[in-house]
Amino acid sequence: MRLIATAIIAMLVLTGCQSAYYAAWEKVGVEKRDILVDRVENAKESQEDAQEEFSSALEAFSAVVAFEGGELEDVYNKLNSEYENSLSAANDVTDRIDKVESVAEALFDEWEDELDKYQNASLKRESTAKLRDTERRYSALIKTMRKAESRMAPVLSAFQDNVLYLKHNLNASAIGALQGELSTIQNDVDQLIEQMNSAIAESDAFIAAMSN
Repeated sequence: MRLIATAIIAMLVLTGCQSAYYAAWEKVGVEKRDILVDRVENAKESQEDAQEEFSSALEAFSAVVAFEGGELEDVYNKLNSEYENSLSAANDVTDRIDKVESVAEALFDEWEDELDKYQNASLKRESTAKLRDTERRYSALIKTMRKAESRMAPVLSAFQDNVLYLKHNLNASAIGALQGELSTIQNDVDQLIEQMNSAIAESDAFIAAMSN
């Protein structure tokens, strides 16, 4: 039964029917709250992967700047590969955060609507308080995630510019021109990793709170 439900859910993902997707999971005992926690965990993991990819790309760029001989084209190919990996990781981060937002919106809308169904005033107040607290925690989380995400664009832009420049100028003078870019890129990557660490910590706190 679970296997069949999973197959149906996969089809719903492909067709983009989110309400039916969540309903299908609920039929096998998986609530929106559970999906949100899973997606926050996935977003966190994608940010950890992105940290590794951007750090690796920075190392490749540093190797270009420190180039002292050999096949310059090999160095370029390595840098280009690291840039492509970083771009892919960045896209994955954005996709994962978008999915967090999607299920969070569905969860909070449902929770808000169901408050009107309470007959017991005390239970309604308690549920309302929990909803507001969860919304507050989520707001802090998504803000931190999006801030970290925004740090990726300038780094990717800088990597792309330097990859393109090196592609069309495979010579020693090109290396000299790139040396002045290293400190700026280093600083941008450091800020990106620091911001992602904040988002990862915020994710851990949110997951812990949702699990209690």
